Amino acid sequence: MVNYIWLGMMVISIMVAGIQGNIEVITKAAFEGADTAVKVSFSLIAIMTFWLGIMKLAEAAGLVRGLARLVQPITAFLFPSIPKDHPAMGSIVMNLSANVLGLSSAATPMGLIAMKELQKLNGNSKTASEAMCTFLAVNTSCLTLVPTTIIGIRLMYGSQDPTAIVGTTIFATACGMTVAVIADRTFRKIYNWRRN
Repeated sequence: MVNYIWLGMMVISIMVAGIQGNIEVITKAAFEGADTAVKVSFSLIAIMTFWLGIMKLAEAAGLVRGLARLVQPITAFLFPSIPKDHPAMGSIVMNLSANVLGLSSAATPMGLIAMKELQKLNGNSKTASEAMCTFLAVNTSCLTLVPTTIIGIRLMYGSQDPTAIVGTTIFATACGMTVAVIADRTFRKIYNWRRN
């Protein structure tokens, strides 16, 4: 659906520019947008590389297993159907750790691995399991303590105080995650009640 919205906006823009005899504006905007995207991407590579390296070191040093044990009461509450030492749990912890650090791009590969492992537990069913739904809700709304990517973008554009957003980010993401967990539990109870 979003693709159709973007396509519609582009077609309407081109038509309006053509009607006004200003078609060169489209070409100029396309080149400026591409130029900005490349500059932003290259600027963020250093931040992403640093944090991905830290996460890889943490994984190799066994800190991920330690972190998984540390947050085990929380993950056991959120994912009661996943066995304690299942590989899915490690991937979930890595994904949530990347999200907590504001590295959504780095979290994506771990999220895909976690879903793949959860699908194995689901018996390759075409219907998502409760654990898969919970993981999707928590991953999408995850608490962010250090919005690394946004801080990097603010630094790149010369912000006087790039870390000023940290407090509001923590508050907003904490609210979002709380609502997601409550909604997940509520819908799960409604679904189980209707099924029985």
